[in-house]
Amino acid sequence: MHEYSIVMALIEQCEALAKQHHAIAVERVNIKVGILSGVEPSLLAQAFNTFKLDGLCAKASLDMHIQPLVLQCNHCHKRTEQMQRVVLCPDCNSADTQVIDGEDMMLMQLEMDT
Repeated sequence: MHEYSIVMALIEQCEALAKQHHAIAVERVNIKVGILSGVEPSLLAQAFNTFKLDGLCAKASLDMHIQPLVLQCNHCHKRTEQMQRVVLCPDCNSADTQVIDGEDMMLMQLEMDT
């Protein structure tokens, strides 16, 4: 379950940013999770609630935005969004596509108590 190691790194990043800004607590963590990121959102939320118990993130809530897959088709030149993990163009069925977004997990915003 690699979500545990991802959450540990996320909490470390949040706490480092909180210390850098002289915060006494992190109240909300806002992340973007791409559909192709390889991260299971429910397992990530469970891991976050398990590992946040100590430190500056102890009372933090986790807000996740699930980023759809954004494809650019090199055949028909259409840009599409989809929630499936399929890299075929839904318009022309071409496999000649480029993933524009939906592969990453990113920390987007922190709310901190200073």
